[in-house]
Amino acid sequence: MTHWHPGSWRTYPLCQYPPYDDPMGVQRVTENLRGYPPLVAPGEVELLTEALAEAAAGRRFLLQGGDCAERFSDCTAASITARLQVLLQMSLVLTYATRKPVIRVGRMAGQYAKPRSADTETVNGQVLPAYRGDLVNDVGTDPVSRRPDPERMRWGYHHAAVTLNYIRALIEGGFADLHHPEKWDLGFIENSPHREAYRRIVDAITDAVTFMETIGGGGETLRRVSFYTSHEALLLPYEEALTRQDESGRWFNLGAHFLWVGYRTADPYGAHVHYLSGIANPVGIKVGPDTRPDFFRKLLEKLNPSRLSGRLTVISRYGAESVGEGLPALIETARADGQPVLWCCDPMHGNTRTTAAGRKTRMLSDIFRELEQTFEIHAACGSVLGGVHFELTGSAVTECLGGSSGITEQDLRTFYETACDPRLNAEQSLEMAFLIARLLRQDHAPN
Repeated sequence: MTHWHPGSWRTYPLCQYPPYDDPMGVQRVTENLRGYPPLVAPGEVELLTEALAEAAAGRRFLLQGGDCAERFSDCTAASITARLQVLLQMSLVLTYATRKPVIRVGRMAGQYAKPRSADTETVNGQVLPAYRGDLVNDVGTDPVSRRPDPERMRWGYHHAAVTLNYIRALIEGGFADLHHPEKWDLGFIENSPHREAYRRIVDAITDAVTFMETIGGGGETLRRVSFYTSHEALLLPYEEALTRQDESGRWFNLGAHFLWVGYRTADPYGAHVHYLSGIANPVGIKVGPDTRPDFFRKLLEKLNPSRLSGRLTVISRYGAESVGEGLPALIETARADGQPVLWCCDPMHGNTRTTAAGRKTRMLSDIFRELEQTFEIHAACGSVLGGVHFELTGSAVTECLGGSSGITEQDLRTFYETACDPRLNAEQSLEMAFLIARLLRQDHAPN
């Protein structure tokens, strides 16, 4: 795109931008960031694009998951290890379920900015700027904490670098050996009505791992996994500063392997879509009840005019009550336009509800119901659901309701830590993987 350059988004309508009172500070920090080393390499980005193309063709499966909004305070060895552990364990269950290699993409090492439905919020009777993620301001409940601070972009880069470095060290050091089910915490199985089906899945995975190791080389295969990072491309000065040109003349965002445009910023004529249209990274599009087919067609054309496979992942987030009404039309739109998109289901965002006490939460039954319907819709439309997208954490939080542990509204007060949206805890995340496995393999289960 000859008219595109990393800063050309500035001439397009911009939303969800923080009300900085120090524009010179924004310029100073981003100029510094331009001189920093990239966090990922173009070759890694290209490998992910190739893998996503295979998923779009039905030969791989995408697992994308991680925090709703990463906190700088969670950049610890324990927190990073726990999130990586649950994603690796989920990926092995999904490999069993789909009989396909699983692409692991974390909402990690960069998911520090969040869109908000309003610019302000009232806390304890005081009107404050909305918390927009640690990349912008602090979650504290005073005006000083909520002031958008450009310096936080520099902090975000350093926290992302530390997180990514530790993830790579864990994987290279054999941490992926936690694939072995005998090392997992599977206590939730005993409380599940599906415990017999779950036990069969565990036995099948254990037998497969043992067989691979017995014939030689299997253990090394299980330890050698690929892991990619992703975040929403929201704070465009930060994204621009991490955009670099390679020898071929292509522009890559080297702050992450994969970026997506959010539901609130997916305007085909807006700044966020324009920015993403010019980078060579694979790009995600969040779609939902308000995404009209004509609007969706313009997004696809803007972001993938050459119709390259692996370029676009469409992440549907309708809610269990709405997915049947809107998704089929979008599937047909992409097919009619010859767009080889990878379809992915985010069953979290459309199923958010608020309790009488004012806490946001989600029901595991709603999450799984949307997943089940989405698989059925794609099958009925002759399409393939090639991935799932979850907000999750490795901690034992009590933010989503239900599951075999039976978390209730009263339990939300016990360990509710999210700064934005409720997340699945480690046990619920793994249980969700087992539910998907049961759904996909039930026709093959022994009588």
